[in-house]
Amino acid sequence: MALFDDEYAANPHPALAELRQAGPVHRVTSAAGIPFWMVTRWDEARQVLTDPSLSKRQPVDQLPAELRAALATQMLLRDPPDHTRLRRLVSAAFTPRRTQALRPRIEQITDRLLDELATVSEPDLIDRFAVPLPLEVICELLGIPGGERRPFHAWSNVIIGGSGGPADMVAAMSAIVAYFRDLLARKRAQPSDDLLGALLAVVDDGDRLSDDEVVGMALLLLVAGHETTANLIGNAVHLICRQPDQRERVLKDPGLLPAVVEEVLRMASPSATSTYRVTTRPITLGATTIPAGEQVLISLLAVNRDPRRFTDPETFDPARGDGGHLAFGHGIHFCLGAPLARVEAQIALTRLFGRHPEIQLAVRPEELRWRTGLLMHGLEALPVRLRTETSP
Repeated sequence: MALFDDEYAANPHPALAELRQAGPVHRVTSAAGIPFWMVTRWDEARQVLTDPSLSKRQPVDQLPAELRAALATQMLLRDPPDHTRLRRLVSAAFTPRRTQALRPRIEQITDRLLDELATVSEPDLIDRFAVPLPLEVICELLGIPGGERRPFHAWSNVIIGGSGGPADMVAAMSAIVAYFRDLLARKRAQPSDDLLGALLAVVDDGDRLSDDEVVGMALLLLVAGHETTANLIGNAVHLICRQPDQRERVLKDPGLLPAVVEEVLRMASPSATSTYRVTTRPITLGATTIPAGEQVLISLLAVNRDPRRFTDPETFDPARGDGGHLAFGHGIHFCLGAPLARVEAQIALTRLFGRHPEIQLAVRPEELRWRTGLLMHGLEALPVRLRTETSP
């Protein structure tokens, strides 16, 4: 069966269901010709996410020195005890209180974008709302000045979305790293109360983050933080607009939106897969033994619809009682930005459907184009009508 082509991107679920039925893990090849093992069942995914013999380290030796220095210390690519130390220091600065303090600003940005959206007859919700909202929020969080934010979406789309080749990816990452090195120098000269300022200032028992570690964390938050949340918002609107009964429930009771967001995360995870892990010894998943030195990915789209874990998993049901999706991962690498993503999505959907209760797709579902690439699961564009022909 063909994997990772345009047809797969538009509807990966039949192929993934076939793989999941056949077994919990499969040897597959990416569109770029890279072989890896893909996990398709929930129990085995949890095993992979908690097994310390699977390493998150990835080779960076081939990268330019400045870029290598930032990536080699990035929390996502470290194992304990390095990861434990970095997570402790970053968590001391990136607190739930800091996320909640952003709520009024998220609401302001959302309302401004919706004001602009209303001036267009059939706007692309991805380009005009789902992408700029989390991008502005993460820039606010990090303390990136307003006039310096424009290039970041293009850079992160190359890195995460696969819109260029390897040289383009290196160039985009190098540009972001160079920008953050310059910004850190400015913040050292003039301390700030944003997250970058807090990361520079945090000290735990005499330990503190190096500049390379702060730059690596900023890169991770910026790229992963806004791309995944943009997909989450777009996927949520797409699913709700195609579920008339759920749409009516949301309109009658906006208090359901937190549960709606969790069900979107389960059914249409904004990340199609986890990031790579490497086996440091042979591991057995089901009846399959994966040798040491092999790349392993979890298909989040597959495991979050595993009927062994979820009742009637193909049905969109925010009221389901069997939670436990893995869209944000599990274990020591559970997504640090999950609370922020949830807050953004809930505010975005509350405000959007509150202002535009008649919103609907402006094209047939089969006309929509989904992003290709291994990691992301989201729409390239989502044309919508904000009101019906007869509404004022």
